[in-house]
Amino acid sequence: MLAYSTYSEAGGVGKTTTAANLAVAHARAGLKPLVVPLDPQDGDLSRLFGVDHERTESVDNIVRHMIRRPKGEFDDLVRTVEGVDIVPEHNMLSDLAEYLQREKDQAEAMGEAFGMHAQLLRVLREAGVPETYDVLICDPPATEGPHLYNAINATRSLVIPVEPSAKGRAAVEGLESLVVGLENQLEVEVGVLAAIPMGFKNTRDQRAVLNEIDYPIPEIVGERASMMEGCWMQQCSAFEYVREHRDRRRDYEVETLAQFDRLARHLESEVGLEAPNPPEPGDVDHEVMTV
Repeated sequence: MLAYSTYSEAGGVGKTTTAANLAVAHARAGLKPLVVPLDPQDGDLSRLFGVDHERTESVDNIVRHMIRRPKGEFDDLVRTVEGVDIVPEHNMLSDLAEYLQREKDQAEAMGEAFGMHAQLLRVLREAGVPETYDVLICDPPATEGPHLYNAINATRSLVIPVEPSAKGRAAVEGLESLVVGLENQLEVEVGVLAAIPMGFKNTRDQRAVLNEIDYPIPEIVGERASMMEGCWMQQCSAFEYVREHRDRRRDYEVETLAQFDRLARHLESEVGLEAPNPPEPGDVDHEVMTV
């Protein structure tokens, strides 16, 4: 199974839209992806895909499973949009650290072990996710804490959207230190599958920033603010937005879709995963094959 978390220390770089569009790109190729977003803020992946309508209600959710208080089966949490299975975020994520600490204290009082940063991994394994799905994508918030630590422990790999600026360079440098710290703290190896520059305008300064990034850069995505804003407005991926909501096909937007297709193939190849029905990159009308 291909597993990765999309992460960037810098906010507003397109982390969530990158996760969503890569998930759809995997699904378009006939693979079965599961996305587990962990961001407690409203502008999250569940909102992007329009599956967050129960986030304030007293319903079963991923946090209850992580603290061993589920109300139902894991499979009942899953919603499917554009061929992608999603575990919707819930407002309980805002207090995840407190819930985990409370459970840890109770477990230790009973002489039991409880790894605060291993609970998402436990939940996914117990639900048979590695056997059921081809791809796992976690989308944690851009801040250190149990959301991020659980995501990285569950996936062990990162895909990093990067702002090609001095701010983005500083974020990448900070990420290197973070990865080392996580490896030591969690006692796992964390790999970086790709860095994805977003909003590239091909200036001299931006080219200089990219030359200093040590991670693989399979694609460089240009400025696509209008298309991505349209995705949020229509609550869909860029693939569906261009296909269903644009009055005409713009070549540069179709090329961006092709980049997400190629990025998905690159990530799949990193773990030897072969998609059964890969589209021609950017083929907007290629249908998702039901797995």
